[in-house]
Amino acid sequence: MVIKQRKQIRLKKYDYSDAGWYFVTICTQSREYLFGDIVDNKMILNKFGEIINQYWLQDTRTFY
Repeated sequence: MVIKQRKQIRLKKYDYSDAGWYFVTICTQSREYLFGDIVDNKMILNKFGEIINQYWLQDTRTFY
């Protein structure tokens, strides 16, 4: 199996550990909506999406 080399998209010499706003994309197999549905351009979370959201919004210091 041949694995393609991914293009490096991070900025050189940028400290990504600094506080700031970051955009995160989560891709699911077959683009399934695992965390909820989009209604009127708004994300409506299902029970799994609510769990993910709860942990995402936790104070990150609890993970260290």
